[in-house]
Amino acid sequence: MELRQLKYFVAVARNLSFSEASRRLFVTQGAISQQIKLLEDELGSPLFTRSSHKVALTEAGQELLPLAEKTLKEAEDCKVHISDLRKMLAGSLNIGLTHSFAELMNDTVKEFLKKYPNVNLKVHYETASELFDMLDRGEVDLILAFKPARYREDIVSEELFEARLSAVMRKDHPLAGKASLTINDLGKHGMILPGAGLQSRKTFERFVNIDTTNFNVRVELNEPNIILDFIESSNLFSILSSLAVYYRPNLIAIPLEHIDSRMKGCVHWLKDSYRKKSAEAFVELLQDSAKIRRLMMK
Repeated sequence: MELRQLKYFVAVARNLSFSEASRRLFVTQGAISQQIKLLEDELGSPLFTRSSHKVALTEAGQELLPLAEKTLKEAEDCKVHISDLRKMLAGSLNIGLTHSFAELMNDTVKEFLKKYPNVNLKVHYETASELFDMLDRGEVDLILAFKPARYREDIVSEELFEARLSAVMRKDHPLAGKASLTINDLGKHGMILPGAGLQSRKTFERFVNIDTTNFNVRVELNEPNIILDFIESSNLFSILSSLAVYYRPNLIAIPLEHIDSRMKGCVHWLKDSYRKKSAEAFVELLQDSAKIRRLMMK
């Protein structure tokens, strides 16, 4: 059984498509089919059912998938570990982050690329739930996101700063002069509701039942930067992290009354997984960046 065969098997299993696996791996479809056939012959069991319209995992394929993913992850960790032992900061570093962290990253990314030119840095912008799935699958080395409400024993979260869930609006909005806001205050004005996958939406829903009787929801969006663009060009407000307004001078974030809305910005690692030296170097640069130090002082 070869690592190449397991790699091809996982690609097909995750996409349920030989053609899509071929496209993602830059390998011909025929080569993938041949290697998987050799793997099936060695194991003595088919791994996929194939028809003209779809591909599905057999029971044996379902059993093999998590084992194959674990084997590939351990093999990659071994390769990276040896490279690190030779003090060669090279290879690739995959970082996942939510859009709220985008502005915090800019200076650190520039500094990292300057300091470690041999590292191929890949940055993935997704929702928090999608990023944690990618971390589980070994597709990213670390995540930058707010700490989720649900505790996970297999995740180590290292706090960078603390923000608060707030009502974000233009500085000339009718509510902008208030020091804090109640749910009743918000219900009188047009709202942009963050999409269901965003951490601000999840945090808000821990305290408030969002329905049309409480809020005048005019639009729902799942991209924070587009939400902020809408707010800047309208009289609508939204519920976002106070972090959002640090880079938007025309906006203001007003805290919500009777809600413990603290949001902890963290670096998340997969517990007991090998940490690349390049990943640790990146986090050190991030922690030392002026933007993070400024947030820690607030």
